[in-house]
Amino acid sequence: MSAQEVTAQLKSFATAERKKQNEYYFKTGVGQYSEFDLFIGVRVPKIRQIAKHYFRSITYSEIDILLSSPIHEVRYCGLIILVYKYQAGDKTPVFDYYLSRISAANNWDLVDYSTPQVVGDFLYQNPAKLPLLFKFAASTNLWERRIAIVATFAFIKQGVFSPTLDISKILLTDSHDLIHKAVGWMLREVYKKDQNTCKAFLRENYAQLPRTTLRYAIERMAEIERKAYLKGIFEHVPN
Repeated sequence: MSAQEVTAQLKSFATAERKKQNEYYFKTGVGQYSEFDLFIGVRVPKIRQIAKHYFRSITYSEIDILLSSPIHEVRYCGLIILVYKYQAGDKTPVFDYYLSRISAANNWDLVDYSTPQVVGDFLYQNPAKLPLLFKFAASTNLWERRIAIVATFAFIKQGVFSPTLDISKILLTDSHDLIHKAVGWMLREVYKKDQNTCKAFLRENYAQLPRTTLRYAIERMAEIERKAYLKGIFEHVPN
């Protein structure tokens, strides 16, 4: 299977209506984070269907072409192909290749739906390589910083919270809303596993918490407790 054939299949499912929706949803206006990203309008289930069908037969040289595409959905398909290859057992080669093409994960959905499954899972199984996430957390590149925090989802699923908490603390002063949201999302996932650990982090770091991060993190709390945390009131709040 060639990249040209994959791209042609993706384009066959593209619609003008979905293209318009994606351009609005992913903020492609002047000065917005997706200003230079191109969309053709393919629904995610179709992209995943194509990726699942061809991931075994497509070569890395053809995946290179997909990941180099200016079209968002084509890059997405290439990254999901890597996820399927990784989950099929080709772990180290896929991880190494993913890192070498990290610049292809240059929008929030491209990060969120490939990073935990490849980078996060590999680092959980190879903890000696965990410093990589701290390197990404200090990057000037928005998407590498998002990779740093979202990759820790793989650890959260295993009940290991320290990477999430450590990287969250580094990113609390980040200026970008997409990082605020990602940190809040991961803290909410910690909360779902261990409420006390998440609450302790929120209390200890309340003064630095971006409002968006806090709102995301406390979504699963009972209303009375959520309102108290929004006000920074922690005494006599039910656990």
